[in-house]
Amino acid sequence: MTSSAAGYSLKFISGKYQGGEFPLKPEKQIVVGRSSELDMVLVEDMVSRKHAKITFSAGKISIEDLGSTNGTFVNGEKVQQARLKEGDRILIGTSIIKLVKAGAGAPSVDEISANKKLEEVAANQASKTTRTAMTGKLEEVPLPDLLQLFHTSKKNGVLVVKNDHEARVYLRQGRVYYSVIDDNHELGPQKSFNRIITWETGDFELLPPDNQEFMVELDDSTEALLMEGLRQFDEFKRIAGDLPSVSATLTLAMPMTANLRELTPEELDILQLVHNYGSLAGVLDHSTQDDVTCAERLMNLIQRDYVRAS
Repeated sequence: MTSSAAGYSLKFISGKYQGGEFPLKPEKQIVVGRSSELDMVLVEDMVSRKHAKITFSAGKISIEDLGSTNGTFVNGEKVQQARLKEGDRILIGTSIIKLVKAGAGAPSVDEISANKKLEEVAANQASKTTRTAMTGKLEEVPLPDLLQLFHTSKKNGVLVVKNDHEARVYLRQGRVYYSVIDDNHELGPQKSFNRIITWETGDFELLPPDNQEFMVELDDSTEALLMEGLRQFDEFKRIAGDLPSVSATLTLAMPMTANLRELTPEELDILQLVHNYGSLAGVLDHSTQDDVTCAERLMNLIQRDYVRAS
């Protein structure tokens, strides 16, 4: 690490102060909290009067929780004290803060000016939305990391993610209990979650809890859901090159010389979906099987000349 005064800063990538930055100066510590007497002032209910202390000393940066009510989190883990490195994400209250290198030649900013700038950012954010203080971009906070942060800090609410589609992930004490894409509940919460977790771009917003009830809820822990979703993502990428394109038309082979009696019930189900919907998206969306299993069986049907893609 360099020892230049503008070497590192804390960049707010989500929350009330999103877009703001606070410089770190070598051989100095800053105390973060709600009190106006502190070095970095974050005015929100989930931040304690004296919440945490960040120290930049001998080229090393560390953070220490000061007995806060709601805790201090680094990369999704609740900490009492931890070393920080470039790129680490800190959760304090509803703010996600990333440790970044400041640009070369960046001007030195004193704490009074930095706090004033944060207040201006917060006022600007408040003018954009009145529903929630927690927003951000997936490019800054990958969805698996975001859900892990919410899980560890036991957040309640509805995480809305938007790109070309709109997804909703419902959280209860940090646990994901339902998810849906574009209000298509027929897709099912598990398949929806497995697809949402692969999104790498888009805007997110954490809304207050929703009283809507669902006939089926997810039972697995957030960690188990993330592990399975990311496993399926890797598996689907592995076979994606062999699948028909999304725009391809799927039809039953005519004439069909292969014997239907050689197919399993699951393969027959996919054959029926090809007949009914005629596209990869239609088959995947309407199958009760997960996307990877469904895609593998569809490829097998194509290779055995039950299905043709054009």
